[in-house]
Amino acid sequence: MSAATPTGGNVQPSARTLVIIPTFNERENLPLIVGRLHRALPGTDVLVVDDGSPDGTGALADELAAADEAGRIHVMHRTEKNGLGAAYIAGFRWGLERDYTVLVEMDADGSHAPEQLHRLLDRVDAGADLVLGSRYVPGGTVVNWPKHREWLSRGGNIYSRIALGVKVQDITGGYRAYRREVLEALDLGAVESHGYCFQVDLAWRAIGQGFTVAEVPITFTERELGESKMSGNIVREALLKVTRWGVTNRISKVKALLGRS
Repeated sequence: MSAATPTGGNVQPSARTLVIIPTFNERENLPLIVGRLHRALPGTDVLVVDDGSPDGTGALADELAAADEAGRIHVMHRTEKNGLGAAYIAGFRWGLERDYTVLVEMDADGSHAPEQLHRLLDRVDAGADLVLGSRYVPGGTVVNWPKHREWLSRGGNIYSRIALGVKVQDITGGYRAYRREVLEALDLGAVESHGYCFQVDLAWRAIGQGFTVAEVPITFTERELGESKMSGNIVREALLKVTRWGVTNRISKVKALLGRS
């Protein structure tokens, strides 16, 4: 599939899927993840969104695209590194403009197994609007992650569930599939979050809009090559913003109750 084309009848949404892979210094990992993806799901298109990687990741992405006779690999070059959220939003807009019906977030470092993408897409085809690949539902696992990272992740998810009043077990996870209708309904221009907080932000907005959010188990594997982009600033941003959203939501509910009394 070289580009999304109009379809009708009983064609499933996942027949027109775009996998968005943001990159910054992922030259070693990129050909591995793209190769695995196309072996697992040969008909899936890929958009590499490179934030001006100094290690040549963007140039390598161009080479992969040029060598792909099926035209399934596309590349977006951004001139500055201004966060995971901004890269994904740019990718979402690119995909929406080209009529893809499902848009997927996937890390370049191999932590998200392309071989399990069918689980997310099957759930979308079954009717879910947003499907989260979850480490923390039955069947989900984490491999080779330091215990302090795992407990930080689990703690962040527990705090988010309590603060926001949601039932999602892994709202910070970055392996997910959106129906295009979800992204069209969200105000992407208002999303300023990065990292963990970006993932929480979009899921929270989707829940608030009344979309069906489902979780499927995945195996999350810590990267073997390159360095993690996670930082203390990203964690602090998530904590502060989730707290603010939760407080604002509760105040709004109290005002609504008072207004009806």
